[in-house]
Amino acid sequence: MEMVIAIYSLVLAAFILWTVGNRAFMPSLPAPSFAGQPPKISVLVPLRNEEENVETLVAALKGADYPQLEFLLLNDGSEDRTNELLHAATDGDGRFTILQGTPLPDDWIGKVHACHQLQQAATGDHLLFIDADISFTPEAISQSLTLADKTGAALVTGFPAFQVPPFLSKLLVPMLHFVIHFHLPLVFANYSRYPLASAANGMWMFFEREAYMEIGGHASVKDSLVEDVHLARRLKQHGKRVILANITRSVTCRMYTNNPDVWEGFLKNSFTGIGRSSFLALFLTLFYTTFYFAPLPLAIAGIFTFRWLWCVPYLLIVLQQAFVMYVTRQQLRLAWLMPLQAGAMIAVLLTAMWKHIRKQPYSWKGRKYS
Repeated sequence: MEMVIAIYSLVLAAFILWTVGNRAFMPSLPAPSFAGQPPKISVLVPLRNEEENVETLVAALKGADYPQLEFLLLNDGSEDRTNELLHAATDGDGRFTILQGTPLPDDWIGKVHACHQLQQAATGDHLLFIDADISFTPEAISQSLTLADKTGAALVTGFPAFQVPPFLSKLLVPMLHFVIHFHLPLVFANYSRYPLASAANGMWMFFEREAYMEIGGHASVKDSLVEDVHLARRLKQHGKRVILANITRSVTCRMYTNNPDVWEGFLKNSFTGIGRSSFLALFLTLFYTTFYFAPLPLAIAGIFTFRWLWCVPYLLIVLQQAFVMYVTRQQLRLAWLMPLQAGAMIAVLLTAMWKHIRKQPYSWKGRKYS
């Protein structure tokens, strides 16, 4: 048994080394630097029932230090005070235009349709799509343009640093960064045109407008629940470069304010995000149960039987998660919850798969999606 635990620990140590090496291929946003006349950037924000986020969002937009900006905000059929608060917060600032969304067609996903309407009204040379629940530093937009210019990327995207007030978000949200750093081969994602090695995040997507239009924009992925990834793949299929950057020093997000929203939000994306593959879902369940949940009961057994080697696997997975949390500005103490985080990810993935098998819709913000 001791030999098995030792081999098990070596495998987990190898996972740490892989994660550290993989991280080297994800650039951070650089200091702003651009010459000549700065191009115009359109910042596009869809909002549906976002009254809690309007004040923070508009403050971040107003604080941006880039000189050539237009802000287009689309009220997508909100049933709360979103529209009223938007008008109050932006009154007198000519950079803002508030649009009212049209009814959602049957064959479109809500957010995708909202983004499509926004780009139709945009006049910028670059299009920055962001979510309403984010905040960012004054230089974040300038930094994104600088990275796009330096790399020749048609799309710069990334996952922000996350605020995680509800307990369930403390389990599920940190896994977003972990999955990217562990499973996505970043050298291929950022330095090849291979479409399957692609990741993107709709919270922050900085497009070169011409490239965006060339692939058909959001209309080309109108029925996708993971439109961000599909847009990135389409860009690569057209020979364009996509950069997944570490934007956590410049962009933050408070995705959810309560546990039911955390569950529903991850439910609609988890199984869809792996191509609705039951085989892959079951493989990931076995993998995470074996390597990221099992170390917890093993460590508990080791403590009660004074077999301290049995605690090493748990310490190794905590160390791996702590590394990811450190480089992405997350709460390091949450790394101790890694087995529970893996368990929560398995639970939401299997639930989403079961809903798909039973042809039950996913729900989000009052809309249902198959």
